[in-house]
Amino acid sequence: MRPISYRDCERNITLEPGTQNMKPETINNNFKTEEYFVNMGPQHPAAHGVLRLILTIDGEIIKNVEPDLGYIHRSIEKMCERDSYQQIVHLTDRMDYLSSHINNEAVCLTVEKALEIEVSERVKVIRTIISELTRIASHCLWWGVMGMDVGALTTYFYGFRDREMINDIFEETCGARLTMNYNIPGGLMFDIHPNFVKRTKDFITHFKTKLPEYDRLLTGNVIFQKRTKGVGVLTKEDAISFGTSGPVARGSGFANDVRKRHHYSAYDRVDFKEALFTEGDSFARYQVRIMEMWEAMKIIEQLIDTIPEGDIKTPTNAVIKLPKGEYYQRVETARGELGVYINSTGTKNPYRLKFRSPGFSNLSVLDHITKGAKIGDLVATMASFDFVIPDIDR
Repeated sequence: MRPISYRDCERNITLEPGTQNMKPETINNNFKTEEYFVNMGPQHPAAHGVLRLILTIDGEIIKNVEPDLGYIHRSIEKMCERDSYQQIVHLTDRMDYLSSHINNEAVCLTVEKALEIEVSERVKVIRTIISELTRIASHCLWWGVMGMDVGALTTYFYGFRDREMINDIFEETCGARLTMNYNIPGGLMFDIHPNFVKRTKDFITHFKTKLPEYDRLLTGNVIFQKRTKGVGVLTKEDAISFGTSGPVARGSGFANDVRKRHHYSAYDRVDFKEALFTEGDSFARYQVRIMEMWEAMKIIEQLIDTIPEGDIKTPTNAVIKLPKGEYYQRVETARGELGVYINSTGTKNPYRLKFRSPGFSNLSVLDHITKGAKIGDLVATMASFDFVIPDIDR
């Protein structure tokens, strides 16, 4: 009798009766495999939150990935229908909590567009600087966690080391470190802290010396490249077809940066490159975010010494009522395009408010690009997508 090898066990193979004495090349044609289901999540370290993936696998080969949402659903869009426009802002940082400031800004811009309010240049510049600091902080967390997902624990400590400096700036500016509220319709809650400019410049000086460490520690690591190159390949055509955005789409060569194509705040006065790679794999998506951190620092450097004087609030009524109509605004969060749609009937509450979140559209492509891959490749691919589950499951 031929002993069953480790490879046989790995593929969940059983031998038919009567094949024990057959030649190996004949036995290979009589292998039986069995499909079975595996739950990844909702509480699973690779799921990045309360996301459940139902995997149909054959041995260790993935045949189907079915996301099961709803574990952190809070009816945020429905809650917006009963709240005033000032109150709605505070709900958005509970979605993509790593892009809190940018989410807040998206609602404010939509309301300001509807009211035909033009905020001061000072507000526009401060919002842009805050947004880019938010992007760097989010990418630092992503970088640390992606390394940890594929076995590089040290990256977690390095990424959080640098992110803490930005969180300290935010805490001093608005009093919070995660679910931050600083933007309001018509401007800012209050002016920047006297230490804001100095601490921001100190961080840029610090991070310019630390970001190259990321490359030495992880980007150029042979094991990491083996785990990410050619893994989870998303073509440009599929990126467009599935409605992906952000680093996921730009890693496939789809240029769709909202900051470049639909200027808002102070992005029309800064020069920066749109991070684009054409390989479409997990490593390309990784490179996009590394490049975006460099470009975010360039944006901040162009603005930090030229913050104009001016008011931080544009007078609005105590109770904001939008004119009857439909309004839409898009912004570029750390994960991609966030769209805010408001249908107003002229009251202090929206008749309907819809968020077009980047994570939900990006998640839709996961099954398509992981068929035929192994579970370990699924983990690396998910890490390169940088999911924040409350952004998907609102």
